[in-house]
Amino acid sequence: MNKNDAKKQIQKLRDEINYHNYQYYVENNPVISDYEYDMLLKKLEALETQYPTLITSDSPTQRVGGEPLKGFATVGHKIPMISLDNAYSYDELREFDERVKKVVTEVEYICEPKIDGVSIALIYENGVFIRGATRGDGIKGDDISSNLRTIRSIPLRLHGSNLQNAEVRGEVYFPISSFKRFNKEQEKKGEQVFANPRNAAAGSLRQLDPRIVASRPLDTYLYYISYADKDFKSQEKSLETLRAAGFRINPLIKKAASIEEAISYCRTLETKRESLDYEIDGVVLKVNSFAQQRELGSTIKHPRWAIAFKFTAKQATTKLKDIVIQVGRTGTLTPVAILEPVQVGGVTVSRATLHNFDELKRKDIRVGDMVLVERSGDVIPQVVKSISEKRTGEEKARTIPRKCPVCGSDVIRTLDEVAVRCPNKQCPARLKWRIEYFASRDAMDIDHLGGQTIDKLIEKGLIDNIADLYALTEQDLLQLEGFKEKSVQNLLDSIEKSKHQGLARLMYGLGIRHVGKYASQILAAQYQSIDELASKTAEELTQIHGLGEKTAEAIATFFATEENIELINKLKGIGIRTKETKKEGPLNGKKFVFTGGLSTLSRPDASDLVMKKGGMVASAIGKDIDYVVVGSDPGSKYEKAKKLGLTIIDENEFKKLIGVS
Repeated sequence: MNKNDAKKQIQKLRDEINYHNYQYYVENNPVISDYEYDMLLKKLEALETQYPTLITSDSPTQRVGGEPLKGFATVGHKIPMISLDNAYSYDELREFDERVKKVVTEVEYICEPKIDGVSIALIYENGVFIRGATRGDGIKGDDISSNLRTIRSIPLRLHGSNLQNAEVRGEVYFPISSFKRFNKEQEKKGEQVFANPRNAAAGSLRQLDPRIVASRPLDTYLYYISYADKDFKSQEKSLETLRAAGFRINPLIKKAASIEEAISYCRTLETKRESLDYEIDGVVLKVNSFAQQRELGSTIKHPRWAIAFKFTAKQATTKLKDIVIQVGRTGTLTPVAILEPVQVGGVTVSRATLHNFDELKRKDIRVGDMVLVERSGDVIPQVVKSISEKRTGEEKARTIPRKCPVCGSDVIRTLDEVAVRCPNKQCPARLKWRIEYFASRDAMDIDHLGGQTIDKLIEKGLIDNIADLYALTEQDLLQLEGFKEKSVQNLLDSIEKSKHQGLARLMYGLGIRHVGKYASQILAAQYQSIDELASKTAEELTQIHGLGEKTAEAIATFFATEENIELINKLKGIGIRTKETKKEGPLNGKKFVFTGGLSTLSRPDASDLVMKKGGMVASAIGKDIDYVVVGSDPGSKYEKAKKLGLTIIDENEFKKLIGVS
């Protein structure tokens, strides 16, 4: 057989194998036996071994990777993978529906089982799988392409021509039946067993050897196209396209014509929860129309067009051994339950939140009680209630402390707040939290500065605020137990390196309330320096696309505090990078608002283009808006813009304005 004939035979075998993969993993309708399938794969492997130059990345033989990786690269998401807001009752779903209908009057929902797995984003170019990544922090994740390539329900080449270039999002999970068999085998071999299927899926995807991942029966359900080279009118149509392209789509997904129909679906699915071969922890409701999704938009953290309804959390009973008081970064005193260790949803829980002292009193929870513990949203352990019938009379109530348990300062409580706070800004507990937050990986990334080291620095009186970190000397650090010359130098080098981390990381590290990683990046893209940000009013900040009123108010309050301004000035004097390169562009100072659907650009891409050219993107119509960009099916913003006589342009005019063809 010559090379040309081999090429044709290889392509024929690949098409046939891909067809059988689709029938087996997507349609659940195998048309040949496992033996026959294996023989096809062996023929393909033999030909590719004979003609190695004909091997391509989308060949079925490439699902089992080669040599182990040294580590995972970090890759950015083109569009942030923001999380969903949660609802824990049907009334909260009705409230969500009311919020939606304030913007769009008629709405239908797509209801999707919420798989308890690992979120992934898959990139396809010209129909071929290029890269896959974890959600990570929503802005960037780990490149786990080699591991995802081993999962047979992920197509390496897409079917048909309706989808060629796209980012597809979904969930990797470990089937329950397979999980049980896997753990039994692990026990027999004396190897690690996993607490639950989700941990098994996450642990598998973290393996650096793709061959190990290939040996584990991971599976997927895909549910969202974050961007594509085709336009879709609705979530329903995009799911149909995903299925036709070769992805597994959950067969239990249903369209609901009203919120009550969606609630009925949630009730039904919760009763089926235990009969499924995969774990679900709720239902995701999405507004079906993409035009309406665009109109509703998103906050910094959550889309306004979707919500996750969480099923009743998994619970267990145990004894509450003690209640300790934890002092947080802002001085809030939080009661924390110390428990007899207990398994809750496959996780060993020994500590649980009691939220605040009002809740502690309302629930009448005492030291020595038998208590009901649950993982709220299947994640955060909390004490639900005490079991008073099991009391012996030895139990003791815990009252609000009059003094901070760390520094001894008198605590305060304002009338409009539930929180009890330590007012001492130099309280070691508050200082520790602030420094730990400032030094964290997503902030200034000061390696070798863990909690124990911070405790030692505070005990020795070497630091009273964040800025003191940069005054530490070799002699200071050698005083600390366990520190030698090498460890001292490593920490000093890391502190020095942190000076150049950039404006976004600094903003995040300052610990401004409601300002997370994504908000910090928005602010850094908008302003050239910390001084410029500090000069803005809350009203001005609310004009920034993606920034809410609470966040804007928190930022303005932070920079109105003399102590914080003094800290900023100290950091500038130390040489911390508080400025970014000035953004020059034809749109400097111009403010844009988008409404309706764009045909060739996503809303985030369009916003990025404006900011790169020096402009601003606002979320609300006002007299100070320079341009209103109108797409298909514009909403009320369009009508308001016409009434105010603002400059209204379409997508083509917008692209000409910013110099994009």
